[in-house]
Amino acid sequence: MSIKPLLLSLFVPPTCFMYLAAAGLIASSKFPGRGRGLIWFALVGLFVCSMPAISGKMIAELEQNLPRIPPRDAPPQAIVILGGDLQRTAEPPYALPGDLSFSRLRAGADLWRRVKLPILVTGGIVQPDRPPIADIMVDSLHGDFHVPVEWVENRSHTTWENATLSAPILKQHGISSIYLVTNAWHMRRALIAFRRAGITVTAEPTSIDVSDLTEPNGFIPESRAFDGIYFAFHEWVGCAWYDIR
Repeated sequence: MSIKPLLLSLFVPPTCFMYLAAAGLIASSKFPGRGRGLIWFALVGLFVCSMPAISGKMIAELEQNLPRIPPRDAPPQAIVILGGDLQRTAEPPYALPGDLSFSRLRAGADLWRRVKLPILVTGGIVQPDRPPIADIMVDSLHGDFHVPVEWVENRSHTTWENATLSAPILKQHGISSIYLVTNAWHMRRALIAFRRAGITVTAEPTSIDVSDLTEPNGFIPESRAFDGIYFAFHEWVGCAWYDIR
């Protein structure tokens, strides 16, 4: 059993504030002042995390200054599409690409039609009773987009492994420069991983957020902001960890 989901739940907003509030309630019986302090801190944290302007700002910072222009001295030789989530189904094949994965497949298919470079898809088992996400993505690229796939890496479990397990496949075929397809907010961490693996990367994000972060409505709490804040913190922490590996 992986400990990563537990660590993310304990230390990444917004769920970390729920644990703080619970700790405050427990502590308030013996330490009323400190307990109330923890509860108030957690409530303020949840309130701030629920503001779309805050999560939007953090996401926007992740999406800045991506290398979207291919280097003249090392033009891309292949397209690499990173796996994401999957959607469980009750009938065969019992799994389909989730929203994140499908958006990456759509962007990768559009790119392939423009540049006609070979595609590598990467991603291992997301759920223990379902096929690797890379295999599911291959079926979708063939069936939904009529796009061929040249190579499949289906053993990786993290973005770092996406890079370290895909790089040997690419280098075996003389490829050292790629277009990398993933969500814009995930691209910065993926860039670090693939560069460490010795691959030159041109970013091909699914989309870039263009929200107006100055709108007053951005400071009105909405539940959808929690997704943004989670992804943003997860990515920033991941980038910091990858930088020191």
